[in-house]
Amino acid sequence: MKYTRLPNTNIRVSKICLGTMTWGRQNSEEEGHAQMDFALDKGVNFFDTAELYPVPAKKELYAVTEEIIGRWFVKTGNREKVVLATKIAGNGDYTKFIRTTGFAKDALITAVEGSLKRLQTDYIDLYQLHWPERDTNYFGKRGYDADQHDFWEDNIHQVLETLRDLVQQGKIREVGISNETPWGAMRYLEESKVHQDLPRMQTIQNPYNLLNRLFEVGLSEVAMRERIGLLAYSPMGFGTLSGKYLGEVPPRKGRVTLFPQYNRYSNENAVAATRKYAALAEEHGLSLAQMALAFVNTRPFLTSNIIGATSLEQLDENIASINITLPNTILEGIEEIHNTIPNPSP
Repeated sequence: MKYTRLPNTNIRVSKICLGTMTWGRQNSEEEGHAQMDFALDKGVNFFDTAELYPVPAKKELYAVTEEIIGRWFVKTGNREKVVLATKIAGNGDYTKFIRTTGFAKDALITAVEGSLKRLQTDYIDLYQLHWPERDTNYFGKRGYDADQHDFWEDNIHQVLETLRDLVQQGKIREVGISNETPWGAMRYLEESKVHQDLPRMQTIQNPYNLLNRLFEVGLSEVAMRERIGLLAYSPMGFGTLSGKYLGEVPPRKGRVTLFPQYNRYSNENAVAATRKYAALAEEHGLSLAQMALAFVNTRPFLTSNIIGATSLEQLDENIASINITLPNTILEGIEEIHNTIPNPSP
């Protein structure tokens, strides 16, 4: 395994992070526990979860994934071996069964206390804001609509004040953002620069993969110049970058088969690009999954690559991507395909 640090901290994390969003829906508790055992044995010390998991979000399954992790900590005694990240759910129609107060002080406190209880731990290493409160980007939408009007009032100072209090109480160590824009990232960073008693956002968890490299437009410069590290999620594009959906008969238990609303990586251009990437990988004796993950691992703005799997076989292959070095011929081939079909999945 290779390791890095959460930016501006002494917290050492594996460059492969174990994602957990299938546990409690696509995966049983037993399977989730087996994945954590396996990943830790392979040197993965960084686990990412959220109160919203498992996904798709469902009231009856609210926060089950955190509970599964908590019971594993109790069973194994491995809490101190893991750098643990979780998130508060943002606003959205699919989260209204959780709360409707966004990131107000009481909502943040309630969310942290709930996660601590379910995870059966005294502290969270990295606490993240899952989505912006304001109306801006979302799945399937590329840019900000200048004509839209929302009723969000800038409360970023207040959010950071609440997070500061939680840090001072020892309940969280570091903070981060997720699904953010360049404006949002800089707004948080500038607030903590001006008010140095406020915590600094150290990471940003956004999608990044061969079919969606929109992080490179604006946010990569923010990440490099401001030292805020990318935690790349969906590096396999909901599994489409394994190539398993390219056949005539989709896999019966695949995420996109089970949940067809997860179609952002399945449009015509995305499928065409995936076929090209699959051919490039085959030409060089790699699986598409290995090439897709190894590409993400090469990015200079990456702190950790969040992988997920529904089987130990998939998990083993995904973790092993850390040991793959892509030659220039593959990297040049990737850029050629990207320039032909850039970012087909918003």
